[in-house]
Amino acid sequence: MINLRSTGNEPLQCLLIDDDVDDQEIFFMALQEYNASILCHFAGDGVIALDKFSDNSFLPNCIFIDINMPRMNGVECLEEIKKIERLRCIPICMMSTSVDPNMVAQTKALGAADFIVKPPSISILTELLRQFIVLNVPLA
Repeated sequence: MINLRSTGNEPLQCLLIDDDVDDQEIFFMALQEYNASILCHFAGDGVIALDKFSDNSFLPNCIFIDINMPRMNGVECLEEIKKIERLRCIPICMMSTSVDPNMVAQTKALGAADFIVKPPSISILTELLRQFIVLNVPLA
């Protein structure tokens, strides 16, 4: 059971900010395995993501941000997103290939709801996405 609802007839949406196209594809497959009705948008880095947010009508239900990206890393991207008033309540999950307890603490202090270590399989990622969405995405 999904703990997500959109307002009106709008589909549920998430945004993945990650510069690795393979990781984008894996994320999309895991999300589709969990719930194929969720629309997934992609941004190749934080600069592109912030450009997407210049359109005030774009308001995803949740955001996933990779830590290691060029131009603007995930921490910088998180900080910039949290400066945008209409985005402050959107749950954000940070993602990385490894876990550094200091990085987890830093991103949570900056407002991230969770931190996921990118797993070795789609099935594990599917379960992690399910857990994050069920626990963090509020009902509309």
